[in-house]
Order: sequence, then structure tokens, then C-alpha cells
Amino acid sequence: MQYSVAPFKGVWPQVEESVFLADGVRILGDVIIAQSANIWFNSVVRGDENAIRIGRFTNIQDNTTIHVQDTHSCTVGDYVTVGHNALLHGCRIANNCIIGMGSVIMNGVEIGENCIVGARSLITENKVIPPNSLVVGSPARVIRKLEPEQIEEIRESALHYNKLAIEYINYRKNV
Repeated sequence: MQYSVAPFKGVWPQVEESVFLADGVRILGDVIIAQSANIWFNSVVRGDENAIRIGRFTNIQDNTTIHVQDTHSCTVGDYVTVGHNALLHGCRIANNCIIGMGSVIMNGVEIGENCIVGARSLITENKVIPPNSLVVGSPARVIRKLEPEQIEEIRESALHYNKLAIEYINYRKNV
């Protein structure tokens, strides 16, 4: 296991025992990661200038960066899927959302519950996304409300990654 959980200015990250951290992950400073979350290969969660909170059963996929600014903390709710190579900077993402691969979410953005942000979308500073929205583009815009089936699929995505994380945890025990 080659990951790093380190303090910054005397503040240590708090990582629940059930959390899976893949190789190459770096967690620094004022970070709290809740039950059954999973952080995948080479992701960086840098709570050096402000707080970062990651909710239960949330997955942060490979090469994602989560950072903050002195004026903007970052909160990622429960059952959130953050796709590969995303950048979350000083934003708030409510429960049950998918942030597509390669998306950039800037300071002050607030994304409501049950949203899907399409791959490679850019949500510019201080934008508020209402609950149940499908958001795409660069700059991103809401294109429609999600159907109930799509909302259910969001949670299924998070639970899928939780199962995969458990497989990795069990594999590590047997190697």
C-alpha cells in the first residue's frame, strides 16, 4: 500500500476505518472522509487552506484533485460519484450526484441533490445548480430535469464502487 495521509499545520486528516485508499492517493490537512467512501489511484485531497468533507459511500475516481481556498471549503455529500480526472475546487456537492470524468467545478459552486454533471463540463464560479438537474457543457448549463430512473442509477453507481473497493480491500488482505 503506497498512499499518504499527512498533517498540515498540525491538522491531521480523519479517515474512517472502512474507507478504501488506493495506491498513489495523497490526503493532506483538514480532511474528513466518512464511512465506506473510496478514493482511487493517484487522487489528491488537499485540505491545506480550508476544510474538505467527503460523505458516506462516495467515490473519488483516479487522478481527481480536490482542493480549497481560504475563502472556500469543499463538501462532497453521500453517494456521490466523482469521475476520473475531475477537479473540485472550493465547491459544495449535495448527496446523490455524479460528476462526470474530466469535469471542473470551481469555487463557490453549489450542486443540488440528485444531479448529473456530464463529462468534461466546466461549472464556473458561484453557479448554483438546482436539484435533479442534468448539466453539460463548457461553460456548463442545465439542460433538463432527471428522470426518476436516472436518479436511482446515481446511487447504484456509488454502490458499485463500494463493492469494488471491498474487493480491493479483501485482495490486499490476501496478498
